[in-house]
Amino acid sequence: MDIISILQLLGGIGLFLFGMSQMSSSLEKLTGSGLERILERVTTSKKKGVGVVKGWGFGVGVTGIIQNSAATTIMLIGFVNAGIMKVAQAMPVVFGANVGSTVTSQILRLGDIGSDNLILQILQPSSFAPILVGIGAFIILFSKNKKAKNVAGIFVGLGMLFYGMTLMESVFAPFKENGNFKEMFTSFENPLLGILIGLVITVILQSSNASVGLLQALSATGVISYSVAIPIIIGENLGKCSTTIIGGIGANKKAKRLVIGYIFFNVFGAVLFTVLIYLLHHTVGLPFMHDSVNRGSIATLHFLFNFLTSMILLPFSSKVSEFTEKVVGGDGEKPADRELAKLDDMLLNTPTIALEQCKSLIQKMSEAVQENYQLATDMIYKYDDALIPKMEENEAFIDKCETVLSAYIVRINRKRLPLDDKLTVYEILNSIGDFERMGDYCMNIAYVARDKNEQEIHFSPSGHKEVETIIEAVKYTVDTTVTAFKEDDISMAVRVEPLSTAIDEMKEIIKSHHVDRLQEGTCSIAGGVSLFDLVNSFERIASHAANISLHVIKKVRKDDDFDEMHGHASDKHSEEYKALYHYYESQYIDPILKDHSDRMINAPEEKTAEAEKVEKTEKTAKTEKAAKTEKTAKTEKIAKPTKEEKAEKAQKEKNAKKVRKAKEKIKKKKDNK
Repeated sequence: MDIISILQLLGGIGLFLFGMSQMSSSLEKLTGSGLERILERVTTSKKKGVGVVKGWGFGVGVTGIIQNSAATTIMLIGFVNAGIMKVAQAMPVVFGANVGSTVTSQILRLGDIGSDNLILQILQPSSFAPILVGIGAFIILFSKNKKAKNVAGIFVGLGMLFYGMTLMESVFAPFKENGNFKEMFTSFENPLLGILIGLVITVILQSSNASVGLLQALSATGVISYSVAIPIIIGENLGKCSTTIIGGIGANKKAKRLVIGYIFFNVFGAVLFTVLIYLLHHTVGLPFMHDSVNRGSIATLHFLFNFLTSMILLPFSSKVSEFTEKVVGGDGEKPADRELAKLDDMLLNTPTIALEQCKSLIQKMSEAVQENYQLATDMIYKYDDALIPKMEENEAFIDKCETVLSAYIVRINRKRLPLDDKLTVYEILNSIGDFERMGDYCMNIAYVARDKNEQEIHFSPSGHKEVETIIEAVKYTVDTTVTAFKEDDISMAVRVEPLSTAIDEMKEIIKSHHVDRLQEGTCSIAGGVSLFDLVNSFERIASHAANISLHVIKKVRKDDDFDEMHGHASDKHSEEYKALYHYYESQYIDPILKDHSDRMINAPEEKTAEAEKVEKTEKTAKTEKAAKTEKTAKTEKIAKPTKEEKAEKAQKEKNAKKVRKAKEKIKKKKDNK
């Protein structure tokens, strides 16, 4: 084989791999995210064995589409890693994925079709490859429809795959009558050597389909016998484990168990068929072992290896899962996974119990929000980077709860429910998003705290005190909301909306006070950015808490006509609402206004006192130097401060007037509301 033949061979392999990749990516785009969305549904069933069979079928189908069992397994590793699937659910999919990986070799067996007439000639890959590429390229170039382009991508990929196959066959064609070439392949009849060759080629190409395709191309020379092909195919199936092993690096223990399951499948099949075939061959005798194979024979051997192995192991998939746990070790089921497991499909037949489970899960979700709020606010002034992973774990649980609850509760809602249960469904369904958003804003507070710490930003004493006040107000809001939600307590729920209004007012007051401090030079611009981010997050948390309180009120009142999206717990002009608002105003807003007022009044006084002190020192020095009389010195001291006192009095009146105007503006704004 000269350098040109080697380059042509590499080109053929490249075209083959590119075509397979193009076909796979186009098929994935065509199906969208549908494959992932149905994954858990098809792998779970309470009927014995049904979930296993459905999972196996799903693995066959998906891998038949993407043409890579390792890619399917890596996708499953991601699902298991994220806690979306359990290892026992994923194992049958792995078994099916190995069977699905044989589809490419089945397509390539079309090369065995004869050329006796025109129709058979067109069906040969070498003939319809250019047709597929031409049609596909034409559609890609001139069509604007994405779906049509994805279909065309499949045509181009399939055509390129066949082009690569044809090019590899043309490279090997001159060796049909080469004696040395035949002798070389005769040495591969040694099972161990054949398995090693298949394994190494697959590891290099990172694709068992490509290595099987290469073997099919070699079979066109007529020098490949069953005794050569069988061990190479077994080795190729072992070699495809390398991609999965790489994909499992860095995964958690559960995902590593899936990698072990994939390896176990192929090692079990390799040992089983090697022992079985060669035991029969050396005892009973297998006369076909020295017969030449063609593309179809190789495709059949490849299929049988994976299909029979999966059929043997499928009934024991749960045992295989247990075996992998013994090998890798269990990391224990996380509390979050235990909570999510409460949403059992069997409970859908008893909607009331199913709703109780949903209620229990959303309560855990609310507790995670409470914990994250406490952790986030603690970090504002005492930052601890070690708390971030805990918060992110809680946030992942909150996000997962939103996804799982939304899907599960809609299924409950399809059944006939009494009014009480319907209101419970609406309450939970509408509150999920608000709890999730509250969790997001808690994370935002934590990230602001982190930036504040990294950039060494400090609030002024007044700003510090105002932030502490709004933290306390929002904490009371969150706690009141969670209590109202857990206990269906309407007396607690009605408190949240006026409190949320007060917090909204606090946000504007704090922003206004910061502008005053900025003008005075006691606050920095960087500090203002952090402050504004914090108070905005606090206000949004309180707003979502108010939404949840309205959902609780609708359920407890059993008022199906109450529009909680646009309505209010009570009339804002009612005595109850006003009383609650004024109470929260006195608790949280008035102290802020008073502190700011005192600071504005006292600030010039402090400044004047400092100036007076400096001036007195200067005057004393002058008195000693000039040797003036005590009477003259006293006269100077009395005369000059009189002018200062006038300026001080004028400044006090000016600040008092400014505070009065601010209070009047706030009062007017409240009255308008």
